[in-house]
Amino acid sequence: MRTFRLLAVLGGLGLIGWGLYGLLHDHYVQDPLDVLTWAVGALVLHDGLWVPLVCLAGARFARGPVLRAWLIVASALTAVALPAVLRAGTDHGNPTLLPLPYLRNFLVLLGVSAAVGALWALALRWRRRRGRPD
Repeated sequence: MRTFRLLAVLGGLGLIGWGLYGLLHDHYVQDPLDVLTWAVGALVLHDGLWVPLVCLAGARFARGPVLRAWLIVASALTAVALPAVLRAGTDHGNPTLLPLPYLRNFLVLLGVSAAVGALWALALRWRRRRGRPD
């Protein structure tokens, strides 16, 4: 386990270094300070708003671990998909800008994740019942 952790840390640090190198050498980035400002804003938004809301919703509405796990997955999918869903149809004269049916794809992903969660919950229930003596 120690070797795996060391390899995971080294791999993560390597990816961070590669990303920083790409950021600092990308000709589209005019001012890396703008990226830093964006990253700090994203961190504040994530840790100051998004995570507390997900935790509160999980504590209030989700009774089991499977439902809480699905809530976290659904909130992550929403955070990633929401910008594309809200901007769909606004191509500003460029039909290749947002060409896919993002709302439909988002709903399909939510449905698939809900189905996986339901199967997981059923498997846990079946496993618990099977383990009980008659």
